[in-house]
Amino acid sequence: MKRLSLKQRVLLELNRKVKEERRRVHVLRQLFWECTWRCNLSCRHCGSDCKSSSAVPDMPGADFIKVVDSLLPNVDRHRLNIIITGGEPLVRRDIEEVGRQLYDREIPWGIVTNGLLLSEERLLSLRCAGLHNITISLDGLEEDHNWMRCHPQSFRRAYEAIKRVVAASDLNFDVVTCVNRRSLSRLDELKQLLVTAGVKRWRLFTVFPAGRAAQYPEFELDDAELERLMEFIKATRKEGLIHASFCCEGFMGGYEGEIRDYFFDCSAGVNVASVLLDGSIGACPSIRADYTQGNIYCDDFWTVWQERFKPYRDRSWMRRGVCAECSMWRHCEGNGMHLRDGEGNLLHCHLLTSFSHF
Repeated sequence: MKRLSLKQRVLLELNRKVKEERRRVHVLRQLFWECTWRCNLSCRHCGSDCKSSSAVPDMPGADFIKVVDSLLPNVDRHRLNIIITGGEPLVRRDIEEVGRQLYDREIPWGIVTNGLLLSEERLLSLRCAGLHNITISLDGLEEDHNWMRCHPQSFRRAYEAIKRVVAASDLNFDVVTCVNRRSLSRLDELKQLLVTAGVKRWRLFTVFPAGRAAQYPEFELDDAELERLMEFIKATRKEGLIHASFCCEGFMGGYEGEIRDYFFDCSAGVNVASVLLDGSIGACPSIRADYTQGNIYCDDFWTVWQERFKPYRDRSWMRRGVCAECSMWRHCEGNGMHLRDGEGNLLHCHLLTSFSHF
């Protein structure tokens, strides 16, 4: 992996002070609602193992709105972004009802969707309910995307949904792509497809082999492939046809400051919280180990946010195992919380085989 330059080291040192202050004040900026585990796809890389039916029923929208109302005396409603996720949120028919209640409270809200159900009519319905932002997944060209999503029409319908959203100029919108060995060599073609469709923002990420994804070695990029991805993102950003960025997946050494608009910092539990399907109060919904801090059915959300979340705001406990002697600890602080298991052990690190280079 690329070495850090002197300039990057100086900037990372300055960024440490910014991170410390953010953790101290921990202003809630993003709240996820995991509204369902139901899904109309069965994706090979699914972290939730979602299915068309779920043993856990959908959370009533009224229960989530009650949490939101309890937060309003304590947050700036215009700067709190609520993101509805799943599962696939559009399998629920009451998303518009919940969204309208958020809109009436002047709170920006959005969804993350696979696009399969985002017809012209449904998009209009969501926009009328005040939809502010939307993310659609597109994981490659047709063959690669359909393989990933295990659905022969998933690419066509996702791409049609993307074009519909592009035409709706009132929405904040991006496309997110899971890059793997199958799709890596065709990223330039995918970029051209997105540019032609009019997409302005594109986030890319990788999947480490855990859960359902562990069955597919095609997901894990080796060191050379990961560098190809970083160089692709860097070149695409410089090209300027589409604003590409690497997701907040982890510290990337010498690519920090070149592949994102910010230096890596895991915001889970610092500025990001979630209400999970069973009412658990968590941070980023991508975290699969149990680091929940309470439950809306027995705890006050704001009290939990203010008084708990210590594992997220003081990361010193992460300095163990391979992180204990790592020279990048000062800037990485143990990587993202979604890369830790229930015992706190590091599951994956993009720099692990390159520590000696720093």
